[in-house]
Amino acid sequence: MTLDSMGGSALDYLACRYGNSKLLFRGPRKDLGSPYVAFLGGTETYGKFVAEPFVDLLDQRLEQTCVNFGCVNAGVDVFLNDPFLPEAAHKARVTVLQVTGAQNLSNRLYAVHPRRNDRFVSATKMLKSIFPDVDFAGFHFNKHMLKHLQALSPDRYRIVEQELQDAWKARMEKLTQRIAGRILLTWVSERHPEDEDREDVEPMHVDRDMIEHMRPYVTEIAEITPSQAALTTGCEGMVYNELEAPAAREIMGPKAHEEIADELLPVLSGML
Repeated sequence: MTLDSMGGSALDYLACRYGNSKLLFRGPRKDLGSPYVAFLGGTETYGKFVAEPFVDLLDQRLEQTCVNFGCVNAGVDVFLNDPFLPEAAHKARVTVLQVTGAQNLSNRLYAVHPRRNDRFVSATKMLKSIFPDVDFAGFHFNKHMLKHLQALSPDRYRIVEQELQDAWKARMEKLTQRIAGRILLTWVSERHPEDEDREDVEPMHVDRDMIEHMRPYVTEIAEITPSQAALTTGCEGMVYNELEAPAAREIMGPKAHEEIADELLPVLSGML
């Protein structure tokens, strides 16, 4: 563990911008004028607290420019609604699209922040009618809100979950159609898609049927579940300050990123 001052992050992510995107991406900034592989995804793709995330490892091993368009806690909306990303992915030789959770996207029941997709903005009349006994003004994060609804009424919550899953499939279809290129859909998680008893593990509310639903829209699918040896290393090798320690304990470390890169390397090599 590396402790920094109580102020900024202990790891310099070399934040940069591309084109007219409103998002800050992990650097160093890459040249998009040459052939490249685009990586769209959430916290794992971004490589929070990891000095060399799997995108950087693949950049070294593939001898091909790999551009990290990952966003921490991202949902499908952040990629689909950005004015730059779909076109940048379309121009890539291959787009590696990480499966992100269904809870972090706007739907008929609630709205999320357009860039920070894990932030709950407001409930619709439909959700308020399903849960008239809930005051939604006190929620700031989707996960917190959803866990409260599930604990309150598992039966009513099933309506919410179905909406999230339907919205995820529709939004993923739209995103892949806008990319309209070679896409490697990548599942990166501590669980397998069919592990229904672990649905609280990211990507939340995404299951085997949803992954299979996407098969006609992508070129290849890679399912990666890092080994227990990698997952149980805790924060070993991660870079964070004291305030970031609780968040660091919740995500994958360098060993898992090495295994992800090892699994993706032969698949990507065959697609380039």
